[in-house]
Amino acid sequence: MSKQSIAVKAMEQGKGILRLAPNWVPRSFCVPGRRIKLHPDDYYAMGGERGGIDERWFSSTTPADNGPLTSPNEGLSFVVFEDGSEVQQILLSEAVGVLKGELIGERVWKEHECWPMYSKFFDNKGALPHHIHHRQEHAGLTGQMAKPEAYYFPPQVNNYGADFPYTFFGLNPGVTKEQVRQCLIDFSKGDNKITNISRAYRLEVGTGWDVPPGLLHAPGSMCTYEPQKASDVFAMYQSLTGDQIVPKELLWKDTPENKMNDVEHLLEVIDWELNVDPNFMQNRFMRPKPVRPVAEMKAEGYIENWICYKSDAFSAKELTILPGRSVVIKDAAAYGMIMMQGHGKMGMWDVETPTMIRYGQLTYDEYFVSEDAAQTGVKIENHSQTDPIVMLKHLGPNNPDLKIG
Repeated sequence: MSKQSIAVKAMEQGKGILRLAPNWVPRSFCVPGRRIKLHPDDYYAMGGERGGIDERWFSSTTPADNGPLTSPNEGLSFVVFEDGSEVQQILLSEAVGVLKGELIGERVWKEHECWPMYSKFFDNKGALPHHIHHRQEHAGLTGQMAKPEAYYFPPQVNNYGADFPYTFFGLNPGVTKEQVRQCLIDFSKGDNKITNISRAYRLEVGTGWDVPPGLLHAPGSMCTYEPQKASDVFAMYQSLTGDQIVPKELLWKDTPENKMNDVEHLLEVIDWELNVDPNFMQNRFMRPKPVRPVAEMKAEGYIENWICYKSDAFSAKELTILPGRSVVIKDAAAYGMIMMQGHGKMGMWDVETPTMIRYGQLTYDEYFVSEDAAQTGVKIENHSQTDPIVMLKHLGPNNPDLKIG
């Protein structure tokens, strides 16, 4: 069966809702926090030299950039189509290419000709180095896109905070470019101490942060749900995290050839005003915001909150269906989703939240909802009398339902 036929039949089978396969990504510089439901024997399933699996990517048409050992299709989501006993898969990016606006909406297709965001679980035992995602003017120098992202810390995967549940954001107000320049010059001397001139914030379960491109940040060890623009551009500005040396090539990752070893270029990548903002927490911290009055939603059997709402590149919601209830939820645009808790029915699909997943195993916890299905309304039934259904929904750019705040 051709890829085009599989895409069309998968849409027909799911009545506008595509089933997706789990998409695991390793990072050689990370130690898994073991909270993303992968079987304990499988966190190094891709080989020790690749590092541990500490990420699961959702609704991704973006390949992971993990250096020369990166495997084919790493980071890319697959659509699952079952025809009797036969299971076939195609890349979500291929399905988007076939179905175009029918899947992601004409507005998004005409502007981007791709699905321009993805989300992930990031699950590291320790903190990441202070690093940066480039703004467009700098990402474009290596043929890439800027990368805004956002964080949310779901209660269901944060039964413990691991080694360092604090994140450094930006630079302390009053820090000078000369201080940062010296840290970059000292990168090869061991600990360049760049977090000495930054500020750490204690992470709180059930809240999140907005992280625009150009902002230095050292993500802490909470298991994090991260909606973001479809890009994997970054550079590490910290040379030592915990007791782990950061390879110097990661400082110069995504630097054009004519700027290599040019510290002034690295300084230009930093959005200075954003990094030294004295009102950083007020401007970037996010508590959930109800999409409608809570009492009205509860009366109808659900609660839905905006959890990521400060970027026009993407947004995210947390949807809870109360025990024993059946609801129809409408959205203005297409979205991907991941089950966090509970089981029941979504459209024609059975949905469930697995406790443990083997590497390579297919699940019924991740889907992509087409724009037409979202606008018509998705019927969700909670089959438990005690356990709520909780799902996280990642939406594309310029969502008509979103008021950025």
